[in-house]
Amino acid sequence: MYVSVSALLAWGSLLGLSQAACPYADPAALGRREDAKSPDFLNDFKVDDSKGYMTSDVGGPIEDQFSLKAGIRGSTLLEDFIFRQKIQHFDHERVPERAVHARGAGAHGTFTSYGDFSDITAASFLGAAGKKTPVFVRFSTVAGSRGSADTARDVHGFATRFYTDEGNFDIVGNNIPVFFIQDAIRFPDLIHSVKPRPDNEIPQAATAHDSAWDFFSSQPSTLHTLFWAMAGNGIPRSYRHMDGFGVNTFRFVKEDGSSKFIKWHFKTLQGKASLVWEEAQVLNGKNADFHRQDLWDAIESGNGPSWELAVQIVDEEKALAFGFDLLDPTKIIPVELAPLKKLGVLKLDRNPTNYFAETEQIMFQPGHVVRGVDFSDDPLLQGRLFSYLDTQLNRHGGPNFEQLPINLPRIPIHNNNRDGAGQNFIHTNKYPYTPNTLNGGFPQQATRTTGRGFFTAPGRTVSGNLVRALSATFDDHWSQPRLFYNSLTPAEQQFLINAMRFETAHIQSATVKQNVLAQLNRVSNDIAVRVATALGLAAPAPDGTYYHDNKTAGVRTFGDKLPSIKTLRVGVLASTAAAGSVAQAGELKARLERDGVVVTVVAEVLAKGVDQTYSAADATGFDGVVVAEGAEGLFAGKKSPLFPAGRPGQVLLDAYRWGKPVGALGKAEKALKSVGVPVGTAGVFVEPGVEGLVKGLEGGLEKFRFTDRFPRDK
Repeated sequence: MYVSVSALLAWGSLLGLSQAACPYADPAALGRREDAKSPDFLNDFKVDDSKGYMTSDVGGPIEDQFSLKAGIRGSTLLEDFIFRQKIQHFDHERVPERAVHARGAGAHGTFTSYGDFSDITAASFLGAAGKKTPVFVRFSTVAGSRGSADTARDVHGFATRFYTDEGNFDIVGNNIPVFFIQDAIRFPDLIHSVKPRPDNEIPQAATAHDSAWDFFSSQPSTLHTLFWAMAGNGIPRSYRHMDGFGVNTFRFVKEDGSSKFIKWHFKTLQGKASLVWEEAQVLNGKNADFHRQDLWDAIESGNGPSWELAVQIVDEEKALAFGFDLLDPTKIIPVELAPLKKLGVLKLDRNPTNYFAETEQIMFQPGHVVRGVDFSDDPLLQGRLFSYLDTQLNRHGGPNFEQLPINLPRIPIHNNNRDGAGQNFIHTNKYPYTPNTLNGGFPQQATRTTGRGFFTAPGRTVSGNLVRALSATFDDHWSQPRLFYNSLTPAEQQFLINAMRFETAHIQSATVKQNVLAQLNRVSNDIAVRVATALGLAAPAPDGTYYHDNKTAGVRTFGDKLPSIKTLRVGVLASTAAAGSVAQAGELKARLERDGVVVTVVAEVLAKGVDQTYSAADATGFDGVVVAEGAEGLFAGKKSPLFPAGRPGQVLLDAYRWGKPVGALGKAEKALKSVGVPVGTAGVFVEPGVEGLVKGLEGGLEKFRFTDRFPRDK
């Protein structure tokens, strides 16, 4: 039977489907569109359900929503294909979640190159100043399931896809520049150790248990990443306030085939910031979606985040010149030894239309490289090149997952791959083999002379005896954790110690505790002593083999002024029972919003000018808290049926305890004193007028955490 294109379009209009929703009904879209007319390629796959009639998955009309039964009270019949298709589709709505990085959020954006970098790479997306490339970024935690909380202490994924004009390129990295292991064969062991116990599925998204620290202390390559995670990098304030790293060593390859080693860096333009552990724990229960909500809200408000993409470039013959092996993924190159070269800016500005279709189904792979980017012999990277592809085949049950809209490149695909589960393309070439003459020799093989060749650097050689071992140049596991610790502010060092105390206090095995102290002692006797003190154990004697006083830049999350306070949130505590209180709160709100601060006015009941009630308010919802005049009476301990006892004071005191700027207008200073906030100390602002308070409060937000509020051992 022959059906014309016009007939297809007519049938589509009756069903309320746009031509964009039926790409194969468009003559230009039959096969694969070569012109890529749409700036957003995913528009070709969007379905508009705001009109039209109910149909089956293949377009047949559905008259009602009742299953076909044998009699009004009889059994449902097997022949009811509409029922079977609907239920079967529902049964398969969830693909297997990622073994790691299951919990995530993503967004679309654009990468803009700062210049023509053909002098260092043949990568087309870096080939001209101002060249723009669509991107999708997925942020995530690593250890927890999809149902875990955003603010669990963890390494955080930072995976970026560039839809370049020469194919898809993925940088599949983390917010920490190093990893726990040096050889991918140990990855299942790492993940099995940090996942919940197999007998009781406890704990979820946490490493404060025996098996995790048993592995950490038995496999000392984990120490460097562990130190980063125990510091603020493990609990970032938001996805927007953390850096990203490619972790592994890659190569840049020029058109002439010459190459150099590189390390990828994404540097946040929002500034680095982290939570305080006590607040992160509260957030786990108060708002498990804190990070994904923050990212979504920032983009919706027009304040989508940005990062600068940069690389460290090293001559390949200098791979051992820094005192460690550049192929070791547990090591960083201090920026003092290899400065960052800035390549462009990445800006996220559009939220997904559908979480499952985009954020959940995007399939990143380190093997998604473009010409001009090549691999190194890093044994972790070599294993990842297999593991990621194998994972995607398992998650989507076949080889055609790259055909999902979010995974499709923005350029035509030409190869001889055919059939398989989930095949979406209708191939017209009857001669799917190479070489051929019957299809004119197409698809042709790419060559360097046509400007379409080589993924691997020409002349790259591999030789040597077969071994099952790591190079001795990978053996130092303790010098760089010490470098990291030395580079932190004193408050961050204390937070790291406190995190280790919290985690190791949950260890039941005396052997594991002793092993942990032994490994910490090889990094620093001071660290070992301070952790041992909390555990009630004797610390080992100093082992100075790897002790040094070196520092490096760019690793801390405290101590640097934030470049912008836009999208940070302030809660203004007011009272509807006091004349003028809500009005004054509104004046403060208007003033702060001029600078991009998000302000929530809190009072006893929802009324004009009130955004939230005390019954729903919590200090975790704000980056700073101010008390308006008239609300001071709510802090005197008087009970009210409108909110839990002591709630206003709890919001104010928790904000202070967690290092946030707090303040009061005029007579509301009494509120600060009533809950024990020391007026006159750093980060506590009291002013009679709005303008004076705004100036102090904004300065506090820029500093973000007042580290003198946190007690230190030394």
